[in-house]
Amino acid sequence: MLDIQLIRQDPEAVKEAIASLGTEAPIDEIVSLDLGRREILQELESLRQERNETSERIGRMEAGEERQTLIDSTSGLNERIKQLEADLRENEEALKRAMYEVPNLPDPSVPVGADESENVVLREEGKPREFGFEPLPHWDLGPRLGILDFERGVKLSGSRFYVLKGAGAKLQRALIQWMLDLHVAEHGYTEIYPPAIVKEQCMWGAGQLPKFADNIYRDAEDDLWLIGTAEIPLTNLHRDEILDAEDLPLSYVAHTPCFRREKFSGGRDVRGIKRGHQFDKVEMYKLTTPEDSYGALEQIVEHASAVCRALEIPYRVVQMVTGDLGFTAAKKYDLEIWAPGSDEWLEVSSVSNTEAFQARRTDIRFRREKGAKPEYVHTLNGSGLALPRTMIAVLENYQQEDGSVKVPEVLRPWMGGLERVSAAM
Repeated sequence: MLDIQLIRQDPEAVKEAIASLGTEAPIDEIVSLDLGRREILQELESLRQERNETSERIGRMEAGEERQTLIDSTSGLNERIKQLEADLRENEEALKRAMYEVPNLPDPSVPVGADESENVVLREEGKPREFGFEPLPHWDLGPRLGILDFERGVKLSGSRFYVLKGAGAKLQRALIQWMLDLHVAEHGYTEIYPPAIVKEQCMWGAGQLPKFADNIYRDAEDDLWLIGTAEIPLTNLHRDEILDAEDLPLSYVAHTPCFRREKFSGGRDVRGIKRGHQFDKVEMYKLTTPEDSYGALEQIVEHASAVCRALEIPYRVVQMVTGDLGFTAAKKYDLEIWAPGSDEWLEVSSVSNTEAFQARRTDIRFRREKGAKPEYVHTLNGSGLALPRTMIAVLENYQQEDGSVKVPEVLRPWMGGLERVSAAM
């Protein structure tokens, strides 16, 4: 959520920034509601003061006709105050809802661009492997190895679901455990295992509502929501708290299942396990002081890069232009990993600085010292990394001419020493 003061001071500049995102927001409505709210508050303050002064006068008067007349006059005053209080509640609710529809504004360092086609590749690391044969895409390779079953996934849950079997399930588990251990032991994160089902308030706090309501699975009876990313519960972990500056930054890492009701079109983009309604992800999350957040952003990018580097798979870092920032990010990078069988770069991490946007929604603040005025923290998130696209990259990059897949050396301790996945297993 933006600071209302920012909109109040320069609504046209806010509109211009939002236009660079390729979207719209009810800024004029917010300005009008904010003005109306202040007018109501002004009248309320005046009437409450008048009521207090009248009550004091009545308390000093002796019983009589004049005193009774004054008492009678307060009845209309009280009714007007009650009406204004009701108007204020209605106004504040409308203002809050309108503010929830406003996206975060881009940091000045973000390049202006219309959409993802204008994103900027900052760097590439690693050289794509040269195959002496035609590499298979994972949707052919996995079933041939007997580790990926699309038909039974559809039988169980419908389209865009699949089953990992045997060494396939073990490989995904190994990736998750290794990534968690890496981020905890080498990068200093604290592991969290949060619920995958949260209250509606958590969805608003993380910026998922109202923007993404159509893509979220929901239990309507209990009004609980399935998370699409661990970012949601991690954002709300310290909701309504005031932290001490000396405790910042807080660095968390979590593995969760993720659920998204994505609307899929046919064609190449949705073939295999690249997109699904259920997937797993390891998520990094930081809460920092405002002055430290952009350093933390680069740090998370480096931590995600370390995973790609250790897997010895080519990857690249891409900076999002304004038109591809999304709803909550002030600045965002994507990490894309090379998949030779699919012949494409796959996004395996999206790293964002939301500045105080989520903190205002969740009321997470900190004090620099005892007695100081609380300030909003900055929050950052990034995948470290996301499955199943990391699985895709491992399978396709490490495939051998005989149809087997070598296990990356860094994963072998988490695979019980297994060095190769083959159909004979």
